Amino acid sequence: MTDLAAALGVRIHDPGPPSEFHLSRAGCRLHAFDWGGTGPEVLLLHGGGLTAHTWDFVCLGLRGAARLIALDLRGHGDSGWSEDYRIATMAEDVIATADHLGFDRVRLVGMSLGGVVAAHVAGTRPDRVERLVLVDVAPGVDFESTGRVRAFMAGLGPVDDLDAVVDAAMRVSPRAHRASVTYRMRSLFRRAPNGEWVPKNDPRPPDFPAILAAIEQLASQLGELPVLLVRGGRSRVLPQSTAERLVGRVPDGGLVVVPDAGHNVQEDNPVALTAALRAFLAP
Repeated sequence: MTDLAAALGVRIHDPGPPSEFHLSRAGCRLHAFDWGGTGPEVLLLHGGGLTAHTWDFVCLGLRGAARLIALDLRGHGDSGWSEDYRIATMAEDVIATADHLGFDRVRLVGMSLGGVVAAHVAGTRPDRVERLVLVDVAPGVDFESTGRVRAFMAGLGPVDDLDAVVDAAMRVSPRAHRASVTYRMRSLFRRAPNGEWVPKNDPRPPDFPAILAAIEQLASQLGELPVLLVRGGRSRVLPQSTAERLVGRVPDGGLVVVPDAGHNVQEDNPVALTAALRAFLAP
């Protein structure tokens, strides 16, 4: 992890691994990484099909500036699978995580699906949220541009060799950083007793119509909250005009475009994203 982060240009304050913890809510066991530290309390929420490990490079870069918690959303990573993946349910998981840690008010960073969940928390529990960062998500996203990635993720199954999965992922996203993709795939699979690599995430397809409907309601949930929208400079999911339109509707909103990054900004260019987060999330 640290070698790859350094290769990507991340300045590492503390190379130690995070601690892990679990909590249960509504019958679902949730998992999170606690990166420790002092300063503002920040919860980071990953995108659909990813895990909390997607924030590893950013957390290594932000360590020392904030208390960082990266949560595996239910159905993802090392959190349990569920019969209830509603945005409202996942938002309640976030509040439960804050309660578990004794956090009163938090700063939320959410990428894609995680951003939709974070916005729902802000809209329903504004007393618990101080600031909000949305990464590459806003009303009017180009859902069709995600078709190849969605098809790839839906086709993931047990494999003998992770290199084959990495090769396939690079064919879908040829401009991605291969070492980062390899790291991501190792976080998405676990080794089964028979030696196969088995996906961690719930293979059932998400309720995309419900997620898209929630995205369209996103702007109405932000209120007077300070909001930073981060767009990947080469993202096809969030066009520049769409990002500018959301920021124009937010009373206290700002926009940062991260160069040399697609939809997965936190993996494509963690250095630039870390700089933007450090400036916005500082006390």
